[in-house]
Amino acid sequence: MSCGKPHETDCSEVLAEVWLFLDHECDQTRRELLEKHLDECSPCLERFGLDEHLKMLLATKCGGEHAPDSLKERLRAKIRKTVLEHTSVTVEVTSVTVEVHEE
Repeated sequence: MSCGKPHETDCSEVLAEVWLFLDHECDQTRRELLEKHLDECSPCLERFGLDEHLKMLLATKCGGEHAPDSLKERLRAKIRKTVLEHTSVTVEVTSVTVEVHEE
């Protein structure tokens, strides 16, 4: 998707990353770039508003049950992989945290 106007960040990149933006899963620099685009581009802002509303609706309707952490992590990994396959964004992993729970 493109609104036809030149932007520092392409509309398709912004829309591909909107869920990462909503979940606060992108770094501060990328977040600021996405916010700037959304401020300048009404078609993307409108689309963002729909996604944000859908996310809030899902949270209120499905908020009583919690998915297992392993499922959440697999979903996050799959979403990241899909986003990266559809954009030209480069991701650099700076640290990895491993937690061991002994029972």
